[in-house]
Amino acid sequence: MSGLKTIVRLSLRDYSYERLLSICAVMGLAAILAPLLVLFGVKSGIINTMVDRLVKDPRNLEISPIGSGRYSHKWFSAKGELPGVAFIIPQTRSIAATMILDYKKGDRSHTLAVDLIPTGEGDPLLEKWAKIPVDNTAVVLSASAGRKLNVSAGQTIIGRVGRSVRGKKEQIKIELKVAAILPIEAFSRDAAFVRLILLEATEDYRDGFASRGFGWPGKARQKGPREYSSFRLYARSIHDVAELRDRLTRQGLEIYTRAEEIEVVRGLDRSFNLIFRLIAIVAVCGYFASMASNILANVNRKSRHLGITRLIGFSTKNIVWFPIVQSMATSILGTGLATCLYLISELIINRLFSQYLSKGEYVCRLSIDHLIIAFMLTLFLSILASSYAAFRVAKIEPSKVIRDV
Repeated sequence: MSGLKTIVRLSLRDYSYERLLSICAVMGLAAILAPLLVLFGVKSGIINTMVDRLVKDPRNLEISPIGSGRYSHKWFSAKGELPGVAFIIPQTRSIAATMILDYKKGDRSHTLAVDLIPTGEGDPLLEKWAKIPVDNTAVVLSASAGRKLNVSAGQTIIGRVGRSVRGKKEQIKIELKVAAILPIEAFSRDAAFVRLILLEATEDYRDGFASRGFGWPGKARQKGPREYSSFRLYARSIHDVAELRDRLTRQGLEIYTRAEEIEVVRGLDRSFNLIFRLIAIVAVCGYFASMASNILANVNRKSRHLGITRLIGFSTKNIVWFPIVQSMATSILGTGLATCLYLISELIINRLFSQYLSKGEYVCRLSIDHLIIAFMLTLFLSILASSYAAFRVAKIEPSKVIRDV
C-alpha cells in the first residue's frame, strides 16, 4: 500500500512539474466537454420547458368530439372508467347551451350572449386557473365575457333564457353569482362555466319542459334516461391523449385533440437526442484518441525513468498507476473547468431569454445528476484511454535501463 501511495505522489508531482503540458491537457478536455454540456443543457432546458408547458396546460389534455351524438349515462360511466381518463362530463346540445347575461352598474348596463359549458369536481381547466362553482347558480366566466360585462368575481349578474311555445315568446331570469374570472390564456371565447344541472335545466326549458329545481314553468318531462349530444373529456397526461383518441376513433367518433402538437415536441426531443449523440460520439472519440496518444507518448518519453523506478523496488501492479493517475487528474481538473464554463454560459443564456420565459422555466438547464454523470463518464473514459499506456508501463524491463547506463 505504501508503494502505491508513493507512485500516486510521484505521478502527481510529475504532473505538477510539467504544468504547461498538464494545463494544455486540462484545457483540451474542457474545450471538448464544455460545449457538449452547453448543448445538452440547451436541449434539456428547451425540451423540458416545452414539455412542462404541455403538461401544465390542461387544454392539451382535452379530447373534443366533432359533431353531435347520442350518449347515455351508461356510456359516460363506462368511459369514465377507462385508463387515462381524468375527467369527463356530459354536454347538452350546443343550440340549447347558450344564455344571455345582463349586468347593470349604475346607469350603464351590459348584455352578452355566452356559451354554457358544464363543469364539476375534477375539471382540470378550472382547477388550474380558477375554482369549481359549488352552487347551481354560480358561474365562472371566461376573460372575454368578464371584460365585456365589466364584472369581477363576487358580483351578481342576471341570466336570461328564452323560448317560443305555440308562437308565444317566454323568458325566465335567474340570478347568477360570478365565482371567478378565467385568465385570457385559459379560454378564448365568451363562455360561462356552470354546473351540469343548470345546463340540463336550460335545455329542458328551451324544449318546453319545467324545471323543478329552479322553479321554471313548463310541461312535465317524460321519464327515462337522459341522452346528451356531446361531452368534455380530459386525459390524465399528454401520453394518454393519443391512446384515448384512437380508442374513441375506433368506436366511430370524430375526435379533435392536440396530439399532433404533443407529437411535435416529442419528435423534437428525439431529434435533439440523435443530434446530441452524434456530436458527442464524434467529440468523445476524437478526444479519446488524442488523450490515449498523449499519455502513450508521455510514457514512452519517460520509459527510462519508469524503468529506474522498477529497479529501486516498485512492483508492476503499483507502477501501472503512474499514467492512470495523471489521466484521472486531467479528467477531474478538465471536468471542473468545463463545469465552471458551463455554469457561466447557462447564466448568460437564461438571462438573454428571460423575457420569453415564465417563472421556473429555462432555456439552458442541467441538474446536479447530469453533471455527476458527465464527470463519472469522463473519469471512466480517461482511465480507459490510459489503460494501454499502463500496459506499456508494465512491460518496461529494468534490464533495458541497465544496458542504457
